[in-house]
Amino acid sequence: MNGIQIAIDGPAASGKSTAARLLAQRLGGLYVNTGDMYRTLSRGILDAGVDPVAQPEKVAPLLETWDLRYRRMDDGSLQLFFNGKAVRQEDIRAPEVADVVSHVAKLPEVRQWMLERQRECKSLGTIVMEGRDIGTVILPDATFKFFLTASPEERARRRFLQKGEIPSQANLATVAAQIAERDRIDSSRAVAPLKPAPDARVISTDGMNQEQVLDCLLAIIQEAN
Repeated sequence: MNGIQIAIDGPAASGKSTAARLLAQRLGGLYVNTGDMYRTLSRGILDAGVDPVAQPEKVAPLLETWDLRYRRMDDGSLQLFFNGKAVRQEDIRAPEVADVVSHVAKLPEVRQWMLERQRECKSLGTIVMEGRDIGTVILPDATFKFFLTASPEERARRRFLQKGEIPSQANLATVAAQIAERDRIDSSRAVAPLKPAPDARVISTDGMNQEQVLDCLLAIIQEAN
């Protein structure tokens, strides 16, 4: 399966990242994590001494000299680079980044800046791209579009089990509250709000393990062929 584009959207902790990664592996394609692009940008903004929540007007000037893009490595894998340096997961998956990433992502200047860089990934070949506006904005002509979701309780449980992204003192209730606030910001932003594309297949992942979600996606793709 060559040169196809698959868009997977959904709210935080809905299982879309794992599903996209496994699906790309199964199809022999490349997994593009746009969430990591926003996390990386958020990390850069914080490291520049800017509070994107209190000082959103200071974000756009930073973008003028910054570069962020995925590169295909010699072994065929994708690596995200920020200003010429490979991005490390431990740097972008930290509580302070999680606290501001939705505020960064809702800025119109940021979304326009990201649009071009994310669409560039189409030249890489078969891609599975996940995020919150892939099927609606970034890849509106994607071959397949999926919107994964799950109950707030299930998503909070999943996020609580992810190491590094939540403060050490957090409990399930505080994680659930953080996810609810992120849902509110992502769904109500003026530019590219979180919502299923009209032609996306909406799939609830409650009660499903990783392999079951993957099998569901593969069955839909195979049925179309």
